[in-house]
Amino acid sequence: MKNQFLVIFITILNTYCYSQISFDKGYYINNNNEKVECYIKNMDWKNNPVEFLFKLSENNEQQTATLKSIKEFGIYNYSKYIRITVNIDRSSNILENLSVNRNPDFNEEELFLKVLIEGKSNLYIYEDRNLVRYFYSTESKNIEQLIFKRYNSTKNLIGENNRFKQQLLNDLKCESIRIKDIESLEYKKEDLMNFFTKYNECNNSEIINFEEKQKKDLFNLTIRPRLNSSSLTINNTENNYKNTDFGNKTGLGFGLEAEIVLPFNKNKWSILVEPTYQYFKSEKELATTNAKADYKSIELPIGIRHYFFLNNNSKIFINALYILDIKANSKIYFNPGSDLDISSSTNNAFGVGFKQNGKYSLEFRYQTTRHILGNYNYWYSDYKTLSLIFGYTIF
Repeated sequence: MKNQFLVIFITILNTYCYSQISFDKGYYINNNNEKVECYIKNMDWKNNPVEFLFKLSENNEQQTATLKSIKEFGIYNYSKYIRITVNIDRSSNILENLSVNRNPDFNEEELFLKVLIEGKSNLYIYEDRNLVRYFYSTESKNIEQLIFKRYNSTKNLIGENNRFKQQLLNDLKCESIRIKDIESLEYKKEDLMNFFTKYNECNNSEIINFEEKQKKDLFNLTIRPRLNSSSLTINNTENNYKNTDFGNKTGLGFGLEAEIVLPFNKNKWSILVEPTYQYFKSEKELATTNAKADYKSIELPIGIRHYFFLNNNSKIFINALYILDIKANSKIYFNPGSDLDISSSTNNAFGVGFKQNGKYSLEFRYQTTRHILGNYNYWYSDYKTLSLIFGYTIF
């Protein structure tokens, strides 16, 4: 059973892993200021790229464009990047690596900046692992970094250089923007995007918000009833007369899945939490006793999911989960004989599934062995479950 599942899992992974990030309609501008229509491999980059793959037509071979050869590129209705040489401060924001210098440590670099807001004044972002920097420009000012820096101040206190607020106060003036609007800003994407949107609206400027164009749905709540096929065997290393194979039983379960979609890589990764009720009941006649298993628990799978998009409405997904199991009044009974208390335990699970129209899903899930007699030295148990899980996303 386990080997069959792994074969299916690996086959699907190999089939789709390298083919799911699509080539979307876009363009690039080369060093000769020529705009070339093309298809760009949409990686939904978490870190700002230094190169990208493209095709001149859908049937052409893919080519690589680099930072040195491209001045600008974009994916229509999704994202836009521009090449610029700027001063950037790469000072660490990690507590143990903070600088003692309040001022930014600028170095001149050539980068692709991602455009967030485009209008009379523009907002850009640069990300490189833990480093996040925002840049801006106006009709009269070239692109420069909005300055924010945490540093080690005197007496081991952490100070903040919030010069970005003064930059905005000096360069983005409008009658609807008050000083307190700037004072309350944090160096965060949402705050800055709202501010630049407000400034452009105040100036009656046409606004392009590239984050809105992506329309990312970052939270899903899904009802998940399931059909479980579970098996249980128990063995005692000292006395084998109570060793029991309770066989395979089919039962129902119910779960509620909360999914947080990670906002990069085209929403292909997510984090899952899925409280689930499950039960197993079986009875066996042995040579000298009657054995009965009554196992009920609340499972709490926590894990990750990866999607492979087939088209705009259909996608395949795979899961990897760590399961906490909280038993509820569960025992293995022997008549005659002493009963065994079933204990809470943990195990892992792997799943593969299909989702349609963002609403309906079907998943096949395999759980590894769970040892449910952990309170006893000489007893060993093997509890496994295969599940067919139906899903309906309500939010």
